[in-house]
Amino acid sequence: MIISKLHYISQGNTPEAHLENIQKACTSGVELVQLHLTGISEAKYLEIAKAARDITFHFQTRLIINGNYNIAKEVKAEGVHLEKTDVCSTVARPHLYSWQIIGGTANSLEDCEALLAKDIDYIKLEPFRTATEDSSSIALGLKGYTSISNALITEKPIIGFGDITTNDVTDILETGISGIAVSDAITENFDNIKTFNQLLKASATGEIRHTFK
Repeated sequence: MIISKLHYISQGNTPEAHLENIQKACTSGVELVQLHLTGISEAKYLEIAKAARDITFHFQTRLIINGNYNIAKEVKAEGVHLEKTDVCSTVARPHLYSWQIIGGTANSLEDCEALLAKDIDYIKLEPFRTATEDSSSIALGLKGYTSISNALITEKPIIGFGDITTNDVTDILETGISGIAVSDAITENFDNIKTFNQLLKASATGEIRHTFK
């Protein structure tokens, strides 16, 4: 599967608000949504994931489930994204369908190399910029992205994340990063999806889509 260049990481004060924002993102033309819920029961997560799958399926938008490979398999999402505190991709892979993808989070070159050794499908490299001063992770910025991109020998997509705005996209692409994941800048204004897609030269046309048999 071709990895979309723009990922919307869902946000909302409630699980239902996440669904509302996913609906808006799909309506505005986003190609991939990551359902990112924390602090809720597995039963509730599954309920929301099924609703998110219905929305994304209607719009032919790809759906990635954050952190729970069992739910990703049950709702037939396109894949799962595993944070550093989640299970290893080597544990998740045998439980997924052969066509489902696995993404992993990295904060450094060493993290990226470890993920690539475990045959993940894409890396979310963060943070590009920290939204808060007390963040535990050091902002990588353009210099960090450039040095990591230059050091990695891989064709796997590297997706930038961390308080990225439309003003950052052109410079980020020049570092060798393949695409971006966005939360705030999209949730605050869903019209930004069109701008992000234009800057990323992202288009659904010509991409291979999986069809369920």
